[in-house]
Amino acid sequence: MKAVVMAGGEGSRLRPLTVGRPKPMVPIVNKPVIGHILDLLKHHGILDVVITLQFMPTAIQDYFGDGSSLGMRLTYAIEESPLGTAGGVKNAARHLDDTFLVISGDALTDFDLQAMLDYHRDTQSFATLALYSVKDPQQYGVVITDDAGRITQFLEKPDWGSVISDTVNTGIYVLEPGIFDYIPDDTPFDFSTDLFPQFLADQRPMFGYVAEGYWCDIGDISEYMRANADLLSGLVRTFQPLGTEQWGGIVTGQNVEIAPDAQIYGPVYLGNSVKIKGGVSIHGPTVIRDYTVIDNHSRVERSVMWRNTYVGEACELRGVIVGRQCSIKSGVAAYEGAVIGDNCVLDENCVIHADVKLWPNKEVETGATVRQSIIWGSQGRRALFGQFGVTGVVNVDLTPEFAAKLGAALGAALPADSYVAINRDVHRSSRMLKRALISGLAGGGVNVWDLATLPIPVARHFVRTDPGTSAGIHVRLSPFDQRVVDIRLMNEEGLNQSRSTERSIERIFHREDFRRAYFQEIGRIDYAQRPVEKYVEDFLQWVDCTRISNAGFTLVVDYSHGSAADVLSDLLNRIGVDVLPLNAIVDESKLAILRDRFQSDLQRMSKIMSVLAANVGVKLDVGGEKIFVVDERGQVLDNLIASLLMTELALYANPGRTIVLPVTLPNAFAKVAEWHKSPVIFVKNDLRAIMQAATQPDVLLALDGTGQFLFPDFQPAADGLMATMRLLEYLAVRGMKISEMTRYLPQSYMAHDRIPAPWEIKGALMRRLNQQYKGDNVVTIDGFKIRLTDEEWVHIGPNSDMPYVEISAEAADTERATRLVHEYAEQVRLLIGSIATREDAEL
Repeated sequence: MKAVVMAGGEGSRLRPLTVGRPKPMVPIVNKPVIGHILDLLKHHGILDVVITLQFMPTAIQDYFGDGSSLGMRLTYAIEESPLGTAGGVKNAARHLDDTFLVISGDALTDFDLQAMLDYHRDTQSFATLALYSVKDPQQYGVVITDDAGRITQFLEKPDWGSVISDTVNTGIYVLEPGIFDYIPDDTPFDFSTDLFPQFLADQRPMFGYVAEGYWCDIGDISEYMRANADLLSGLVRTFQPLGTEQWGGIVTGQNVEIAPDAQIYGPVYLGNSVKIKGGVSIHGPTVIRDYTVIDNHSRVERSVMWRNTYVGEACELRGVIVGRQCSIKSGVAAYEGAVIGDNCVLDENCVIHADVKLWPNKEVETGATVRQSIIWGSQGRRALFGQFGVTGVVNVDLTPEFAAKLGAALGAALPADSYVAINRDVHRSSRMLKRALISGLAGGGVNVWDLATLPIPVARHFVRTDPGTSAGIHVRLSPFDQRVVDIRLMNEEGLNQSRSTERSIERIFHREDFRRAYFQEIGRIDYAQRPVEKYVEDFLQWVDCTRISNAGFTLVVDYSHGSAADVLSDLLNRIGVDVLPLNAIVDESKLAILRDRFQSDLQRMSKIMSVLAANVGVKLDVGGEKIFVVDERGQVLDNLIASLLMTELALYANPGRTIVLPVTLPNAFAKVAEWHKSPVIFVKNDLRAIMQAATQPDVLLALDGTGQFLFPDFQPAADGLMATMRLLEYLAVRGMKISEMTRYLPQSYMAHDRIPAPWEIKGALMRRLNQQYKGDNVVTIDGFKIRLTDEEWVHIGPNSDMPYVEISAEAADTERATRLVHEYAEQVRLLIGSIATREDAEL
């Protein structure tokens, strides 16, 4: 016996799940719904199957092929235009010459098909319809039979006043090939509304077989959720195992990883290579399909999640459907009935309200609350570049395909045959993305200098000093999160790319307006010659090696397992500094460490300092850009104190020279500059702005207050190696212990807060603030810095990467600074509320 599986449906009521796939390919637990139908047919010995296709036919053909992998023989009948249910089967008539079964490819059932076939033969029926009793027949075609089971009437989706039976048409039929005489060729024709009424009129024997078992027409989102839950809960007979039975109703695929402290309450399905991290809570019925990651302390209840999705830390998903390849960042909440389409990105701490539907390729911004469905348009990333370059979760946001496209975009922004220098840290994620970037660059006719693994300052120096290099790229694991990778782009000076250049690259990236090089013009990939040696040679010319050597310092250096270890240790050895190295072995597993571990490393250095009686301790960050300082007593210096110390040391050795400071740093820095009659250039609290200002004449030092120091006589970029050496040089000039100096440095008391501010009202908010805060006491270099007195100020500025407004204040004591922050934060909240209320009223 042969069967016809009707699989031409578009599934409009299942959108957005069916955007990009036909309805029969929507997965139920472990496979597409049509896959469960094929399992049912195979169980009953029906191996020859014709599948009728119309909407996106190749999706099904490519997935199942000829059926040999299933032990079946599949053929396909494709409709050029929709022919209806009966017309689609007529289109497959050449394959059907005997009694055959028709079944829908987008319903889930476990009916006994052999019993139905036997009933058909026993009644000598021309057409037998499988009927099923439902609680609410209004959404189906009701079928009326006499006592013998012969069909006497059809009612298509009746209202309650017309309902006289609860048995409905399931779309499963046993038919004789003679039915084709009733169906016109190449004409839309339907079983229920066209064919079966003719059988009634001609009194052809047509019987209803009232089936027992399970049947669910997956017509809408709620029925889709029910079908998944019922299959997991054992309400549907399965003819192929869903996976390996574990404990408590948990079924898994292969290579599943579950943290020891995760809590899972069945029924739950975990597909192949699913990862459930620490502290996760999962309550069934829940489906989590292949290669999906649920990160630490998230909670998932009664949800269905498709393949290749990432769920960040501390998320809450209750009663939701998540499509393929979605990225759900930390702190996201989504509630009952929400549907998140394929390739959506939900940024940190956003909220998706109940029954909201996101069509594929949407991005919800950080902190946003979504109350209505988002259908049209494709926003993508709000901005490709952020504070740390192009940043994202590896293999979720930043995939090899993404990196190759980014490389192609950068290549298209540069002249053909240019050179770009690229380097990375030692992590395998960075290696993967670096190679993809190189492919994109070379494909656009741009040559590549491969710098392998170098500290960031060494890479910047190479880009700056090599006359033929037009740009640079550094790929690193984020020091803040081991799941995140940063791709940082440099201009020909080794500095962060200008915002205008970044916008140009973004336009090319989103338009995919790439340059494709002819095969003889594909870019060359070469290894740069002696980049470290050139850095060291240039470095030593800008350091007073004799003074440092004569000072006889004992130095403790923690290299943080980064690639700066080899370079800085060589420099220190050449000068003759007595060094105790810590964490000097490069280790890819320790490139990103939690704050507690970082502080623990500093405390360890502190203890070593006190035992060795060393003069100073320095901890570098992994990339070699920042330093953190420990004094001779083992006291770990706060970043601001360390920055103030470096300012005092540098200006003591070079009085009258200019320094560059962010406008948000405390007054103590200006006081120190006044001591030495040194000019100050105030700039935005942005590393790009600091670097640009550092290129101005006579600038001695630029800093950001977080451990990044720029000495532009060598290079106007953050360089932890040069900062370490200049610290030693200046200490030798000053001739004092660090602890003695920190005692006389000016004190500062600051407080900080940030207020959520949706992107769409940020512009209006800043305009209102500009109207409110005017006058000589307001500095508008970076937001608004309001000087209340000579000692007190408040700064209000928008965060460039996140939907927040940052508020900082300095006062005579911490309590007063905190009060000022609270006072101005309340004013900002009121402004945000009034703007939002006005916009709602206009809508």
